[in-house]
Amino acid sequence: MAELDAVHERWQRFLHAARTLVQRPLPLDRGGRLTRMAGLVLEARGLQAPVGSQCVITPHADALASDAGEPVLAEVVGFAGERAFLMPAGPTGGLAPGAIVRPLPPFRPTLRWGAEDEALSAPIDERGVLRLPLGDGLLGRVVDAHGQPLDGLGPLHAVRAEPMQAQPINAMRRAPIRQPLDTGVRAINALLTVGRGQRLGLFAGSGVGKSVLLGMMARFTAADVIVVGLIGERGREVKEFIEDILAARDRDRAVVVAAPADAPPLVRLQGAHYATAIAEHFRDQGRHVLLLMDSLTRYAMAQREIALAIGEPPATKGYPPSAFARLPQLVERSGNGPEGGGSITAFYTVLSEGDDQQDPIADAARAILDGHIVLSRALADGGLYPAIDIEASASRVMHNVVSAEHWALARRFRQLWSRYQKSRDLIQLGAYVPGSDPDTDLAIQLHPGMAALLQQDMREGAPFDASVRQLAELLAGTGGRA
Repeated sequence: MAELDAVHERWQRFLHAARTLVQRPLPLDRGGRLTRMAGLVLEARGLQAPVGSQCVITPHADALASDAGEPVLAEVVGFAGERAFLMPAGPTGGLAPGAIVRPLPPFRPTLRWGAEDEALSAPIDERGVLRLPLGDGLLGRVVDAHGQPLDGLGPLHAVRAEPMQAQPINAMRRAPIRQPLDTGVRAINALLTVGRGQRLGLFAGSGVGKSVLLGMMARFTAADVIVVGLIGERGREVKEFIEDILAARDRDRAVVVAAPADAPPLVRLQGAHYATAIAEHFRDQGRHVLLLMDSLTRYAMAQREIALAIGEPPATKGYPPSAFARLPQLVERSGNGPEGGGSITAFYTVLSEGDDQQDPIADAARAILDGHIVLSRALADGGLYPAIDIEASASRVMHNVVSAEHWALARRFRQLWSRYQKSRDLIQLGAYVPGSDPDTDLAIQLHPGMAALLQQDMREGAPFDASVRQLAELLAGTGGRA
């Protein structure tokens, strides 16, 4: 009897898959011909495909097989009259005028007995929208922007191809940020408390410890799943992040999406969206996700390359308007889900060129994020790690997730730290006269303790309660209590 039930169930699944495939419209051949290639952009005529569609470019039909070259995947990024502009997702060597450009999929998926899920999970759906693997099978794996494994551990299992076009969450359905999140970093826990579901930026120039700070948070943050997007950074950092920064015990709950600097700009954009889609998938399952993206600046640069290539005029320091429009579209996908569901707490690194905090991308990111943590080169040069500039950093939700006493202590610490920094030159020269200002006297007295609170070894975790207790002990009797 059980055998008959199993056969009946398999037939039901097969018939359901067949009905679904029959209902899908059969795509017509709306292909065109490649007419121009200038820099990064390809131009085709006769192609009837909407913006965002995935296409495949194959050599001219008359070309010999030996010198035809490999097919190239591309995406439609714009059009002008009958001309369609495409951005390749791979090497373009071997392409020549007259190459055939067709939208995917050119044919209906084939249904085979026992492969119903495979037929319904085609990499490209009937609208030409890209579908990439999502599911628990990604945990512990390193993949590229197309969902292909990079770690040599074989194919992915327990995943299902899902469309990459995300549906935005109604702002009124999002759960408010009310719970503090333990990041394991003492300075952040005590003075820049992060709320679960918050989105922050790590602002710094090159070489001041952004990646190390991300690694500390990956190791010590209380989260069910960690999604790391390495977008546009050095290729060697991928393996180093896995082996040197991400602890072995955390790898089983982590997914790494790598789109290094030598990848085409379209692939770098796709890598950022894929990492966000993975985080959304686990959030929708009710899990608490930590999303670490390095970096938001490289994402904006990839969009700048595409926009300038198709003729969009630059607006601010070489960045076209679409680069700034893309940032909130990506960032707003993270955050809390509906009440009682999961969350995505996101940290985006922002590269400040020349340590300029008024860099256009840094300024735009600061406006759309829920806080910013600035890393100071002066502090890093002085050996204080993590080199967090407390005066320039802010968490916009801290007052909603901590007690009034904790909030008062953090404000008092900032006041004393700022007072010391303003009088630092006089103190070092011996020109400051003790007794001139009570707060400055107190700041000088507490400075060694304040510096110790801000410093932390990268292999050492600082729990939230212990961080707040150390802050309270340091400021006991200084007027820091509410």
